[in-house]
Amino acid sequence: MFYLTEVEDYVRVAPKLFGLPTGEAIDMQLKETYTDYYEKELGKVISVLEVLEVGDGVIIPGDGAVYYNSRFKLLVWKPELQEITYGIISEITNFGAFIDLGAMRGMIHISQTMEDYVSFGKTNSLLGKATKRNLKQGDLCIARIVSISHKGDHPKIGLTMRQPGLGKIEWIREDQIKKEKEAKKAAKFAEKELKSAKGKGRKKK
Repeated sequence: MFYLTEVEDYVRVAPKLFGLPTGEAIDMQLKETYTDYYEKELGKVISVLEVLEVGDGVIIPGDGAVYYNSRFKLLVWKPELQEITYGIISEITNFGAFIDLGAMRGMIHISQTMEDYVSFGKTNSLLGKATKRNLKQGDLCIARIVSISHKGDHPKIGLTMRQPGLGKIEWIREDQIKKEKEAKKAAKFAEKELKSAKGKGRKKK
């Protein structure tokens, strides 16, 4: 989920930025510091949006930089358990698929890709035995986050598509059309039964 968050921290401005106005130097330093930055409590930093406030600078002996107590605004993405997210299949393997979620990458185990027995095909795709559905690189999908592991520099995100309303976009559309047809069929049958019941009632009179 995306968040706008305000952070207050001391920003270390390197000597190479001393010739710039203080606000501009801090903005550049923040963008460099938060490039590809992830922290469990904060999330994945997408962008440094704005420097809101800059305090006095502090010089620490032995360090050529200046530290400014600053308040700034960040756009972050933090994965949440049970969150539903869009993504594009970036890689297919014999044990599942990796999906690009935009800010990060998640993994779907082969058993969680669809409601079917799934196998790894020769065309580098995952194939459903009964449904004949296939999942390949570049497919747009909707998945749910079911696990988050924070071991290592970046979190490992586990996903599932084995729930109603999830899966490859084309599958979701197919299921919706099928449900609509079944609903119309059921409505016609109910209408026919009602007319039949009314007809029988008139005959008894």
